[in-house]
Amino acid sequence: MRQAILIFNKEFRDYFASPIAYIVIAIFLAVIGWLFFSTFFLFDQADMRGFFGLLPIFFALVVPIVTMRLFSEELNVGSYELLLTLPVTFRDIIVGKYLAAVAFVAALLVPTLAYPIFISFLGDLDWGVVAGGYVGALLLGSAYAAIGLFASSLTRNQIIACIVAIVICIPLAIFDQMLYFFPQSILDVFSYLSANAHFSNIAKGIIDSRDLVYFLSIAFIGLYATHLVMEEK
Repeated sequence: MRQAILIFNKEFRDYFASPIAYIVIAIFLAVIGWLFFSTFFLFDQADMRGFFGLLPIFFALVVPIVTMRLFSEELNVGSYELLLTLPVTFRDIIVGKYLAAVAFVAALLVPTLAYPIFISFLGDLDWGVVAGGYVGALLLGSAYAAIGLFASSLTRNQIIACIVAIVICIPLAIFDQMLYFFPQSILDVFSYLSANAHFSNIAKGIIDSRDLVYFLSIAFIGLYATHLVMEEK
């Protein structure tokens, strides 16, 4: 895994080598913070449910922006061919880039730890539920990152890669809110496909193996699909 770690270090540093990462983090924190606290005081409850409820749809928009450059940029500038001549395997490349995206998602969440700390001064906050919410958020971001990595491997155009990833991630985020559009016979299937439903369970502090399997499966499918695209190219 030494080569994968080297690729991870390079990709993670590259995120912060340009102002884009700082702009994404700033916009994410400003918008989600405003939406959360604009209704927080109306309910007079010391909890983070409003914040975690926003994450599935926000991540479906933000994570594709984070991952769109991982392969598309290499394909566009021509460094992809150079990368393949180095003593690394497809697995090293995919794992290194994927871990860099997941690490950036984690970095995106770190400043939001100020929210529960602030709320704990206002009331009796259940830190177990908060911890479960952040674990679920990292799993959700990891699943979306694998989808974004796959989309980035398809094209040299970063905008197209971002749009493809968003088109895949948003339905996963809202399936559970659209069940009344589907026939009764397939409701269970679409209910299980909903990332929001699985994330909501973990965000309540309930760690269920079915939810873990779901997120790990989405991540595996995304990474395996990326491997197939690389082999085809």
